Amino acid sequence: MIPAETIDALAERLDTAQTSRTDTPSLADTHEFGIDDAYAIQAALLSRRTARGERFTGVKLGFTSKAKMAQMGVSDVIVGRLTDAMRVTDGGDVDLGRFIHPKVEPEVAYRIGRDVDPDDPATDIESCVDAVAPALEIIDSRYRDFRFTYGDVVADNTSAAAYVVGPWHPVQSVSNRAVRLSAGTTVVTGSTAAILGDPVRALHALLDMCRRRNIPLRAGQVVLAGAATAAVPLTPGVTACDVAGLGTVSVRGVR
Repeated sequence: MIPAETIDALAERLDTAQTSRTDTPSLADTHEFGIDDAYAIQAALLSRRTARGERFTGVKLGFTSKAKMAQMGVSDVIVGRLTDAMRVTDGGDVDLGRFIHPKVEPEVAYRIGRDVDPDDPATDIESCVDAVAPALEIIDSRYRDFRFTYGDVVADNTSAAAYVVGPWHPVQSVSNRAVRLSAGTTVVTGSTAAILGDPVRALHALLDMCRRRNIPLRAGQVVLAGAATAAVPLTPGVTACDVAGLGTVSVRGVR
């Protein structure tokens, strides 16, 4: 592990980049650190946010695409935390000025219906979920030119910036559902199968990560299971995601 003072300094660097809307070079350009260090930096970064009054509202998964895993040379998903400051109302406005270079992804969201005990080997994560919804995640890597390493993105809370959740539905299978993302004149189509083959697998991957990284899951929290298509730039105007059988969720970018 790198020294605690280095972890704090790197977390401060990322926090300053986010709050000042100013990108920063890859941490890996100047420091050598492992994945345990990266999660320690993430924890220190999140401590700064909660110290300012933010509350945890859920978790998000990244690298749930087999292609993205292969690109980054990894076999694990990554996990970040969501806070109330990141939450945007379905159909609401989001100020683009709060980001550096935002992108948006279509997602499937799950709602945790009761507290999850990651340390109980008998925990059935699927039975802890009580609803599913279409969602949008706004990502905003704090790194210059979106250039980062595996460790960099984990340290940066997996690029989490904002999220929007659409109408909740009773728990159901959402494997291989058609997905359509429209952002201005850009239209991207895909399938929920891009999320580990079936979004429900993301829940099991999440439980494993929560056990390994000591991340609690509480009733009422949201789980963003991963992106169903590649991310596209978030621009002024309406961005909408439709997931077959779940409906539509949208947000309006404003300046």
